[in-house]
Order: sequence, then structure tokens, then C-alpha cells
Amino acid sequence: MGIMSNEKLIVGMPAGSLANVSRGGNIIQLLKNAGFETRGYEDGGPTEFKSVNFLFGWDGRPQEFGSQLGIQELDVAIAGGDWIKERILELKLEYNTTLDIEEVLPLNRGHVRIVGIAAENAENADVFFRTLCQTQQIITVVSEMPYLALNWVQEKLKAIGCYEAFKAFSVQKYKTPPKIDKGIIIYETWGKTESKVKNGGADVGVEITQSGSAIRNYGLKIIDEIMVSQSGIYINPALKNDPIKSPLLKMFLLNLYGSVNAENKVIILFNVSNEDLPQMKSFLSENQLFADEPTINAGQTHAQLSIQVDTKQHHIPLAKIRYELAVRKAVNIDTIPIDSSISSLHVLEF
Repeated sequence: MGIMSNEKLIVGMPAGSLANVSRGGNIIQLLKNAGFETRGYEDGGPTEFKSVNFLFGWDGRPQEFGSQLGIQELDVAIAGGDWIKERILELKLEYNTTLDIEEVLPLNRGHVRIVGIAAENAENADVFFRTLCQTQQIITVVSEMPYLALNWVQEKLKAIGCYEAFKAFSVQKYKTPPKIDKGIIIYETWGKTESKVKNGGADVGVEITQSGSAIRNYGLKIIDEIMVSQSGIYINPALKNDPIKSPLLKMFLLNLYGSVNAENKVIILFNVSNEDLPQMKSFLSENQLFADEPTINAGQTHAQLSIQVDTKQHHIPLAKIRYELAVRKAVNIDTIPIDSSISSLHVLEF
């Protein structure tokens, strides 16, 4: 382990939805496009990196990666921001320990909302919690993310001036005997949070959702949005000062950035006669189809041009762009997908 730890970047590879080809936001393809093709990951591990010898895949659950980063068992982790925050809050609230973890690259996938849910007749969160504090001694909450839930309830109680009376808390398994007489009990559950809230198993729940449809189907109401989470690359900041691993980290991040940045982008190559070139350059400029200037390879009678197009964000659809180029006498119009797009090393912030 010592040689591996000193000479390789240890990457936490998340089991679960991110490893699923159909549900994981295509993390496997993203890594491949970055030059880090995996073997074994999609089959449940062990993960190997086929084309590089400076990465070591540590298969695990993103729920645990925050703690592993904290003790430097992992150098890098691919995880959702919600689970990283959950571990940070657990160490803070339960163990009075600070985890120093930094997101260094968002991956723009796996977007979910963490929300507070209650009965359909509940008003906003402030009114809801004020009523609970006035009518009962214990506030019960169900969640797969107990410390995110606890922190949320505590912040809400502070905002309405009820925190001191309910500052005692206990995190325990669902319906185990209460450990406190007054305060907040968080029941850590294994899913179906909506069912427990609907059937009166708890006063309020904290749920992970994308559309909120399952919550509505249970006749429940979202009373607060706690956070929006997406997948990202997380590190222990101490890694930046490691003389061996810091360059490996930069190499890993730069290539992953290129892979993320290239998504939905294509290169269009085409030729145009020199006499039609001024009209073409004017069209490209008016429609923001290049940054500083188009790339032009001049020839004796024709010029070859190339432009990069973000098919998801550009105001003109790709099909119309190609048509407009042809109308302006472009020929040999080729569209090439981009696996990686890196402007410079300066895209990294360290």
C-alpha cells in the first residue's frame, strides 16, 4: 500500500448509480474521453485504469468518501455534493471535528435536489416548525441523510428563535426508543421517506429528488429546498502540497475538464471560395460562431474554415448552421464530435 500510496493518485470510484451506464451520467465515457479508460468498474469492480499507470481505483460508496478524504485514505473522490456535505456535517455535529474537503471540478451531471417534505396541508417551513415547537416536545425527522436533515432543522429553529429549547438531538435507526426527552430525533432510514411521512411515522422528512413527482404522488408537499447537488471531483486540500501527487492531480483534472468541457460541442469544417470568404466571415461574426476570429487555412482559390459549436447552448440549431453555411456557398461541410476541449492550463485554479 505504501508504494501505491506514494506513487499513484488514489481515486474513489463510486458504486451505485454513477457506475450504471444508463443512470450514471455516463461517467465511464467521460473518463474514457479524458484518457482514463476503466476496466471492471461497470461490473462492480475492482476498477483498473487501462491506459495509465498513475491512477489507482478504490471502489466504494460515495456516502463514505468524505471520511476517507478526511483521513487521506483517498486522494480524490468522484461523488455527489450531498454525500460529501453529509459526512462533513456528521463529523462536525457528532464528533466536533472539521473535515477539510474541497470541490475542484464540477462534472455537470447527477443533478438532484435535497428537500424538506411534510403533509400537504403544511405551510412554509417557518410556520411549520413554529407550530411543532408550540405543540410537542420532540420533533421527529426521517432521512437517508440524517446530518443534512439535522443541520437543516437546527438552522430553521434558529431562524424562528426556538433552537435553545430544542437543541438536544439524537440520530438513531427508525423507531428505536427515543434517547432524549426533548429536542430533535432524526431517524436514519433506508429509503421510502415519503411513505413514512405520509403514514405519520415522522413529522417531516428530508428527501433526494429530481422532479418531485414521487413526493406529489404521496400527497406530500415540499416545504423547503435545502440544497442542489451534482457530481464533482473532491480532494483533501493537503494534496496540493504533495510534490509527487500534485502534478498527477493536475494531469487528472485537466484531462477531465477537457472531457466535461467538450460535451455537446462539435467542430464544423468546410471550404469556401476566396471570393465568397468576406460574406462568410461576416455571417460567422454576426452569429457569434467564433471567439476572437475564425480558424482559416488559406489556399490559392479556396479557404478551409473550422468553427466550434456548442449544440446545446448556441442560439442557432446545428442543422440550421450547416444549412446557412451551404447557402453561403460552403462545400465539403464535415461535422466532427469533440472528445476533449482544453483552452489552456489556466482552466485549473491552482
